[in-house]
Amino acid sequence: MVCRMFRIETEVDKGRRDLLRSRLRDTNAAASPVLAALRGTPGAREVPLHVWALDEAGDLAGGLVGHTWTTWLHVTYLWVDAAHRGTGLGSHLLAKAEHLARTDRACTAARLETWDFQAPRFYEKQGYEVVCVIPDYPPGITEYTLTKRLPVR
Repeated sequence: MVCRMFRIETEVDKGRRDLLRSRLRDTNAAASPVLAALRGTPGAREVPLHVWALDEAGDLAGGLVGHTWTTWLHVTYLWVDAAHRGTGLGSHLLAKAEHLARTDRACTAARLETWDFQAPRFYEKQGYEVVCVIPDYPPGITEYTLTKRLPVR
């Protein structure tokens, strides 16, 4: 039971969002020595990582958008135009991102989310393992979270 009266608001507020994020990070750092040790280091920042494939006309044939944080690569989007699917382009984009994350940013692992109608089997063929399955997210669709340890070379 709430013992005080609060005014509840629901509008989008970027300033409050940033304040909330900052306070959550402070709370997390106070509770976790690992996160506390990351504060103020280069590993604490999310750094964008993008890989693009352009066809002979310079049009977008495929791409990967993600970021690195601590020692992880997070793949947010991977897409290949229908005309280029089955050519190995998706595998090449993913391998390039993993290589950059490993060699330039000292990443040791990667993670991503995909839906059942997208590419969970594709990622498994690339060495990813399913670590989470969420049925009906959204309703009628299953979401998968997959991870992969990146080999040290």
